[in-house]
Amino acid sequence: MFIGEYTYKIDDKKRLAVPVKFREELNKKVVITRGLDSSLFLYSLKDWKELAEKISKLPFSQKDARGLSRMMLAGAMEVEIDSLGRILIPDYLKQYALLKKEVVIAGVYNRIEVWDKSTWDEYKGKTENEVGDIAERLSELGV
Repeated sequence: MFIGEYTYKIDDKKRLAVPVKFREELNKKVVITRGLDSSLFLYSLKDWKELAEKISKLPFSQKDARGLSRMMLAGAMEVEIDSLGRILIPDYLKQYALLKKEVVIAGVYNRIEVWDKSTWDEYKGKTENEVGDIAERLSELGV
């Protein structure tokens, strides 16, 4: 399980260190893809396979299913964690998430999210102000 929030910097070669705590649960290869809210999602190969199978079963005749499938699957790239615990972020994903130098790596149970720090700070501030309302709405789902 991935939990916690960490701040790192992308180096000049577009490499990003994965927190040591997260590396312990990942193998040498991971999948990085477009996420939601201008973030990137990072999955272990096992969790990625499970998600990709679910997405592949969505009805391609539905516009939303095609859109999600294209965004997540076509946007995915298998990357290797190097000996220093870094991954290379492809240019198209770096641009998608508007990543600059400083990023936040957030553990969200079965995935890791990568955010530009300023985008994360803005999102987190807004969500923190609405957390009571969000919790109330989610109570209907049994949360």
